Amino acid sequence: MMNPDMLYVISPEEQNRETLTEILTAHPEIKFVSFMGVDFAGNDTDEKVPISLFLKDIDGFLEGMAAQTDGSSVVLTGIATLNNARVDMKIDSSVNWYIDYNYEHFDSATGRMVGTLRIPCFLVHNNVRVDSRSILHDTLDYVEKELLELFKKHPQVAGLEHISGEDIEKIIFTCATELEFWVKSPREDAPIEALSSSQMMQEQYWQRCRGNVRTALEQTVEMLEAYGLGPEMGHKECGGVRGQIDDNGHMTHVMEQLEVDWKYSYGVQTADNELLARIIVKEIFRLNGLEVSFQAKPVPGVAGSGEHTHVGIAAKMKNGKVVNLFAPKDMHTEFLSAVGYGSMMGLLKNYEVINPFISSTIDSLNRLKPGFEAPVCIVTSLGLSPEVPSRNRTILAGLIRDIDSPMATRIEMRSPNPYTNTYLAIAAFYISMLDGIKACVESGKTLKEMENELSKKAGDEGFYLEKDREYRSEHDVFEDYNEEERAHLFGKPPATVWENMCAIKNYPEKIAVLTTGNILKKEFIESFAKGALIRWQTELLNRIIPEYHKEICLMKKLHDDDNHTTHDAAMWEKIAAMRNTMAKDVTEQPSLFTMTREAFARGDFDAASNLQLEMAEIMQKLKAQYNEYQHNIID
Repeated sequence: MMNPDMLYVISPEEQNRETLTEILTAHPEIKFVSFMGVDFAGNDTDEKVPISLFLKDIDGFLEGMAAQTDGSSVVLTGIATLNNARVDMKIDSSVNWYIDYNYEHFDSATGRMVGTLRIPCFLVHNNVRVDSRSILHDTLDYVEKELLELFKKHPQVAGLEHISGEDIEKIIFTCATELEFWVKSPREDAPIEALSSSQMMQEQYWQRCRGNVRTALEQTVEMLEAYGLGPEMGHKECGGVRGQIDDNGHMTHVMEQLEVDWKYSYGVQTADNELLARIIVKEIFRLNGLEVSFQAKPVPGVAGSGEHTHVGIAAKMKNGKVVNLFAPKDMHTEFLSAVGYGSMMGLLKNYEVINPFISSTIDSLNRLKPGFEAPVCIVTSLGLSPEVPSRNRTILAGLIRDIDSPMATRIEMRSPNPYTNTYLAIAAFYISMLDGIKACVESGKTLKEMENELSKKAGDEGFYLEKDREYRSEHDVFEDYNEEERAHLFGKPPATVWENMCAIKNYPEKIAVLTTGNILKKEFIESFAKGALIRWQTELLNRIIPEYHKEICLMKKLHDDDNHTTHDAAMWEKIAAMRNTMAKDVTEQPSLFTMTREAFARGDFDAASNLQLEMAEIMQKLKAQYNEYQHNIID
């Protein structure tokens, strides 16, 4: 699928009039230019113009506003309104531009696939940048400036005694994402029992792929290589069932979970690369007759899909050397430097207000429940000792370190999912990390004192972390604590989008951390939350309730009144009662469906949130009861 004669990437060094004209003239198969901005929900725009127009006025496109869009039609809720909807697009020349090829449209002159040059842009509304890309870009600029100032004031930092802060030339923000997804043949819907059994028996994880799944995965890895993303692996994840092979040797009834990983990058480029990787995966698997889902929890009761996000901070010294600021001078005796400890503490202390940007959909919160290694608690694990790195997969923020490779030291945030807005997530991570870094560096504490702070027990006073919480556990947080203990020690996790968005008003002092520098502005946070709540309400009323209703209507009475057992009748009586509770209005009592609609109509989001949870609980019981009832019917 790769073609060495085709163009895949245009680097920042090539993004000038002379070089662009030369490159694009030499590649006539590139027929279009698409201007790509990213709204607050993480949606990327696709404003396509002919390449001839771009070349004709290339200076105007590069130096002015490249295009306009209707901001009221994308997720900039309350910012770009119907009476003030114009949003201009300003080209970003600091990142790679990629060629998006149409695998089904070929240029008659060259015989090559028709390509579109995708140019990342910032969105500008009333002369203010109002998009996810600019928030991340400007946040990292601000954090770098603040860190350089901090190192000038405190040139000697605990754990970094081998360098002087005065010799730091530049701060480097290293980031990486992993992408998990479900793939299936069209209309395939494997039973939950089969998926759950296969997972419990560990039949899938890292198993050999077969047929068109193998072909698609191999082609995906090849294309990631072509675009310079540096693929590191592609493999089966723990979810799925074994596919079948038809008489022609083709795979049928495919339903399995996969993961692809690629090399880390820096800041905004990391998030741009993740968008590109998703496009590549979707297109290549579609060409192989397979559907891809990036939902966090597409199949209830089995493993969901995460997008673990790794963050680190390095420094380029004036002598050209690059130093990992998380790694302590002595990797054998210490876990982290003061910068590393501060980053971890900043993430954990402020996570309640980071979480809205991570989990803003019903689907994402369905994943974040006990089981299947989903991170529920605001807690980290460092390891039993610096020489024995932790691989505790039940915590939120993991410390990744290799004692023989200090540059590998980083923090893995395990809560993001494939639909998390990576731009806003990384911005929120780093601005929160800055808060903790400043506290640790300015405290003058030793590394042992910082480790004690992170390891403190609930009720103990700390110099930065909250008194009544714990933040570190080397235990399995699902097996070794009950639900009440987890809530007391690590905080009660939100169960609905509404509960998650309420953190924005419930933790004003933590929102003040996110708005430091006035980049992730309060109005941007409010816009994000309003957009998330609109999508929550719309999905619940227009998708989930109709889906519940359809499932309930398919649950028919199966036994004959003249030929049944009392057990059959008793089971059906319970099923009928739950069906009515969910969907049937009576004079004395409206159904849960109606009560939910009425709650939203009067703006009572608390009630709607509680009703969502009640419906989900009853629906789970109803499915289990009906499944048992079906299996007891013998024709």
